Amino acid sequence: MSALTAQQIIDHQRYPIADTDRPERAALIEKIQKDLAKDGCAVVKNFLSETGLRDMLNEAQERKDQAYYSEKKACNVYLGDGDPELSEEHPRNVFLPRTNGFITADLLTEDTAARILYHWEPLTRFLADCLGKKELFIYDDPVSNMIVNLGKPGQQFNWHYDTNEFTITMLLKPAVTGGHFEYVANLRTSEDECYDEVKKVLDGDRSRITRLELNAGDLQFFLGRFSLHQVTENTGDDDRLLLIMSFTEKPGVIGSLYRVKDLYGKVTDAHYENERNRVRADGLLD
Repeated sequence: MSALTAQQIIDHQRYPIADTDRPERAALIEKIQKDLAKDGCAVVKNFLSETGLRDMLNEAQERKDQAYYSEKKACNVYLGDGDPELSEEHPRNVFLPRTNGFITADLLTEDTAARILYHWEPLTRFLADCLGKKELFIYDDPVSNMIVNLGKPGQQFNWHYDTNEFTITMLLKPAVTGGHFEYVANLRTSEDECYDEVKKVLDGDRSRITRLELNAGDLQFFLGRFSLHQVTENTGDDDRLLLIMSFTEKPGVIGSLYRVKDLYGKVTDAHYENERNRVRADGLLD
């Protein structure tokens, strides 16, 4: 349980995001937008306060033993099934290790610092302004709207694309060594999977790869729907913990039945109902 307010959880003196008329807020938004336009990634260093980071980290560590590990220990970059009609070397048929775990949203109760911050309206408004969105809403998925990615020593989350256009993350604890976030910006488009370019990365071509240096307390924006990305193996002797917050442009959105069950091991009646009425935003593979 956290006794902090949302404004105390972040370094609001340095980043006054609740004060919409402050020039510091406008300058921060401008920088983030410029970075996102460059390659789909932006980082706000030390966004969390020391006490906010402490509470969030403690919450995650207290729940580590409840983390879910998928029965599927390898996946392709689309986190889906292969295609027997394609060659074994085709990106859809190349399966890579995925061994990280997830602390799901239902384990993070209303009194946690993570959920207090997640439901803070000034944060949602700030994120919308940074992303150039008219309005953002809390992702209604009861299992995966706010999760913690747990990477123990020896674990990794290999190359993949996101279902959502963007992700918002806060690093709670980096790996001592390894556990690097890497990405290839804009590797595919909404009209083209660009399989040849994906295959180059899977074959070891690092010419387009960016490795991001993140520290505990950093806020990251990432446009992961079109940019291939991974978290490399944790080669240290302690865990890596990353909080992921999800937002949507429409209210009432939840995740796909297949994706949620595969990644987090549980679904609700709402997921089955959603699958019957699901409308895809594009024709890309998940």
